[in-house]
Amino acid sequence: MGNLLLKDKVFVTQPVLPELSDFNKYLQEIWQSKWLTNMGSKHNELENELKSVLKVPYVSLFNNGTIALLTAIKALDLPYGSEVITTPFTFAATPHCIVWNGLKPVFCDVEPDTMTINADKIESLITPKTSAIVGVHVYGFPCDVEKIDKIAKNYNLKVIYDAAHAFSTEIDGKGIGAFGDITMFSFHATKLFNTIEGGCLTYNNPELVKKVYNLRNFGIRSEELVEDIGINGKLDEIRSAVGLLNLKIYKEEQRKREKIREFYNSRLSKVIGIRIPQMPDNVTNSYQYYPIVIEDDYPISRNELYDRLKQRNILTRKYFYPACTDYECYKNDLAVKLADLSVVNDIKNRVLCLPFYGALQENELAYICEGVENACQ
Repeated sequence: MGNLLLKDKVFVTQPVLPELSDFNKYLQEIWQSKWLTNMGSKHNELENELKSVLKVPYVSLFNNGTIALLTAIKALDLPYGSEVITTPFTFAATPHCIVWNGLKPVFCDVEPDTMTINADKIESLITPKTSAIVGVHVYGFPCDVEKIDKIAKNYNLKVIYDAAHAFSTEIDGKGIGAFGDITMFSFHATKLFNTIEGGCLTYNNPELVKKVYNLRNFGIRSEELVEDIGINGKLDEIRSAVGLLNLKIYKEEQRKREKIREFYNSRLSKVIGIRIPQMPDNVTNSYQYYPIVIEDDYPISRNELYDRLKQRNILTRKYFYPACTDYECYKNDLAVKLADLSVVNDIKNRVLCLPFYGALQENELAYICEGVENACQ
């Protein structure tokens, strides 16, 4: 890996931020209006702009992606105690939101290439208690939405997608948020497009507009009318302003990340034992993460590579490790113990996400690649 040690740590990601001067202008407008939250002008403008960007008819903003996903599941009125088929190769919020809604997650194995839920294994997990499927577009790789849609129709199931990694992803020109019954996007600070904390739901059914509005606003419709049992999921004006400004720059960030991906590919594709997952030709890349898969013919394990890079001030991420089925709150469930999760249990020990953000310099990228190329030195 050479003798040179980077002076500063290179993190796995870095927040995309607008110019402070532009943000200050928006702050002045907000201060003058004295309207800080409760669906103000910036909030409403951001919702409208996101409809165009995401190519969806309806968008509902939220204060974070977890509350959005929690609300998405609640909005579909799934029978209490019913089963929801999902993937364990995801962030903790995905199964947690299922359980918080009084439902039981049933974990399905994933595909080895895209690492998304294996649609061919879903049907074998369906029981009379199954009410929905929650798929996750991992690293922006889309689930097999066509197969999942067919299964859902055959068994009268609802479909929710977690698109936290898939902002602006399209399949054959169709926005990823237009598939299924509801899709959740996360706008957390680590995401390509962020509002510092935030998220949204997208959907095609106009009947969900009122339902979702009520659920994110305590069920309140007017000063004297409360018509549902809701929570506080509203996104405030200040973070909406950050979102409006970041909408103007996220494409430039994607272009920078595309060049970084090309740099990584040119170097790492030559390394024996390193597999670079490839996005299908008909899918646009969100450029959220740059994952590599450590195969058996690589000289050291994923964990050893992680440690060696960390020693060189390169901070990567074992994402997702552990799998959700390894958590204390799920691993002792009999169904989890009996589940066929062979791909998940293998891939969780192989994936490593490398630093991936537009501000990375070529010397840093070369240093990172050298660390992967010369792992045993």
